[in-house]
Amino acid sequence: MQFPESWLRAFVNPDLDTDALSHQLTMAGLEVEETAPAAPPFSGIVVARIIEVAPHPNADKLRVCQVDDGSGAPLQIVCGAPNAAAGIKVPLARVGAQLPGGMIIGTATMRGVESAGMLCSARELGLSQDHAGLLALDADAVVGMSLREALDLDDMLFTLKLTPNRADCLSILGVAREVAALTGAALTLPAFAPVAATLDDRLPVAVAAPDLCGRFAGRVIRGVNARAATPAWMKTRLERAGQRSISALVDISNYVMLELGRPTHVFDLQRIQGGLTVRWGKPGETLELLNGQTVELAADVGVIAAGGIVESLAGIMGGAATAVTLDTTDIYLEGAFWWPQAIMGRARRYKFSSEASHRFERGVDFESITEHLEFMTRLLIDICGGQAGPLDDQVLELPARAPVSMRLDRCHRVLGVPVSRQEVEQIFTRLGLPFQLRDNVFIVTPPSYRFDLFIEEDLIEEVARIYGFERIPDLPPIARAQMHTAPEALRGPHALRERMASLDYQEVINFAFVEEAWERDYAGNADPIRLLNPIASQLAVMRSSLIGGLLANIVHNANRKQGRVRVFELGRVFMRDASVPDGDLTVAGVRQPQYLSGAAWGPAFEEQWGVPVRQVDFYDVKKDLETLLGAQASKLICLPASHPALHPGRSGRLELDGVAVGWIGEIHPRWAQQSDLAHAPVVFEIDVAAISVNEMPAPAELSRQPVVIRDLAVWAGADASYQDLLNTLTHTIASNATLGIVKDIKLFDVWRDKSAQTAENSLAFRFWLQGRDSTLDDATVEQCIDCLLQALVSEHGVRQRA
Repeated sequence: MQFPESWLRAFVNPDLDTDALSHQLTMAGLEVEETAPAAPPFSGIVVARIIEVAPHPNADKLRVCQVDDGSGAPLQIVCGAPNAAAGIKVPLARVGAQLPGGMIIGTATMRGVESAGMLCSARELGLSQDHAGLLALDADAVVGMSLREALDLDDMLFTLKLTPNRADCLSILGVAREVAALTGAALTLPAFAPVAATLDDRLPVAVAAPDLCGRFAGRVIRGVNARAATPAWMKTRLERAGQRSISALVDISNYVMLELGRPTHVFDLQRIQGGLTVRWGKPGETLELLNGQTVELAADVGVIAAGGIVESLAGIMGGAATAVTLDTTDIYLEGAFWWPQAIMGRARRYKFSSEASHRFERGVDFESITEHLEFMTRLLIDICGGQAGPLDDQVLELPARAPVSMRLDRCHRVLGVPVSRQEVEQIFTRLGLPFQLRDNVFIVTPPSYRFDLFIEEDLIEEVARIYGFERIPDLPPIARAQMHTAPEALRGPHALRERMASLDYQEVINFAFVEEAWERDYAGNADPIRLLNPIASQLAVMRSSLIGGLLANIVHNANRKQGRVRVFELGRVFMRDASVPDGDLTVAGVRQPQYLSGAAWGPAFEEQWGVPVRQVDFYDVKKDLETLLGAQASKLICLPASHPALHPGRSGRLELDGVAVGWIGEIHPRWAQQSDLAHAPVVFEIDVAAISVNEMPAPAELSRQPVVIRDLAVWAGADASYQDLLNTLTHTIASNATLGIVKDIKLFDVWRDKSAQTAENSLAFRFWLQGRDSTLDDATVEQCIDCLLQALVSEHGVRQRA
């Protein structure tokens, strides 16, 4: 929110300079993001009056002006502006003046005629982009006065960065209330005489949706002059608040919104057919808005209709059909209270925002509607003329202002300082918060313009803001320090991140809100959890997988010429689960596990002379995952399975102790091609809960006996997997005590005879055997190998390879 300091000081004028006032607001929670002068620095520019204008003897487009600058002797200045005329007052840069940008004005000769200065346009002074002619000043401007003084160009512009809960400060009046409470300076409200109704004309209004509109007021005004000029003081305030002057009717509406925080709407009365109806929209209805955009309405979008035709989006923007023009003579002035929940997100749904919706979706004062309309009527009549009808006011349903209690001792405990009861009373009084005091408990009734006071902590915050955060001592908390030792077997999130970083992966943090297409394509989720009020259309659903975000990270880096990317993310995913109850850390029907996901793309190793360049593959990432799991890797099984995001032949489901815990594989060629990636990234995703507890190492006595190594090669059917054979061997060893001497098994060779008639694979196993108390003899070793071979034969029909 931007506004000039002079406008604020018209309401409240504390004995503080600009910097002190800025600091005071910032420390009270209204962050002053920037202060800047209303005009860029320049000097030597004064108000001057053109006495006489004559044609230039040697140039058709130039004229010679005699100018009074208040010094007593007229100055001769050559000017090419088309609006230079005798009698008008304009800015004059005297000889020696410095313009914005550092240009120094000197005496010049233009086509043989001497010019002692320069008459200036608004753009040349940095006041606007208008360069059509000289900047015309008011007739009452004092000749010879510094232009900075005449136009108050040393006025400072404040830019506030407001938090969403402080809707009451989206106006000069709201900020002035805060300044008055902070400094104790008197608050001066604009004084005006209400306009007496001289017409009996009324426009019938029916409010058919009390859950949309809680209060609706308006009046008819006839005979206005829409071509009347907006007063210079109002135009200046609007421009310095970032609003472009359009016409008197529109400017007055914008002025009231900025000064009092009251969005209003002005209808062209002659364009309204019949009365107005406030209702919810109907599917299929459309409306052309003031910004030229045509929107399709829905049943949860509020509208104002006339004769069955939608005229405006309630609380958001008016329609083009009933917009006022310079030919408008009769208007209907409307002001209403729209329920915040009925306005939230509607403008963003149509991909725009308006000043009105920005305020209404946060909450606007519902008690002062008629007072503000009376003030606006006075401005309209004074500037545009006309006659006003009676002010109609329908009150249907307004927010209940539930009292909020604050215990004084609780306030002391939270703030850490004993703010006295008398000082708290003064703070609430200065803030305009009516209260009752019972046994050191303040019972505060929030005013109609404060939509941020609901709980005890809100009131404690108000005390802290006005008391002053600088007055709260910076003391460390005093508490009994009890050290808790983390279980050695626990592998927490930080440890997992550290291990992933040591494996050459970089951590990323992505939005939990994702595109709906990601859920459909990468997770196979046809029913994702949708957001009621998404911050953007491409962030409309909750993620149930981290893969989409990592793929987007890779694409982002690839588009910026990064040839090797290795990233990981540890974060929550969200999926429907009817068995999840509602609790302190759970939401009914939504499971929120933590996943760890990694992705690698590009060369397997950084480019160097000693290693040939090859693209990262499935086994590189599988090895990284096994390294991450440590001792748990021995229980990790990768089974062939299909996943929507992964290559059907180069992916698998991860299992630990027979429980599915995640996925690993190459990205499906379809999605790699869609992302314009020359090579498919390899990704994995695993449930953090399944890998957070590691097995404790168990100490055991080492055998002093030599290790015996034996190889066994078998022919197995093409459908027999290594994992199945290994499971059989492991089970056989565990069930036979004599096989306890088998310490390890590895597959070291796979071969297929392409000339053979049968589709068999040769699998070569290597066994490590070691006795505990004595050296193994050949007979014992051969007996063990034969027992294992027989187990493979009986379970899988293998035959020993000669």
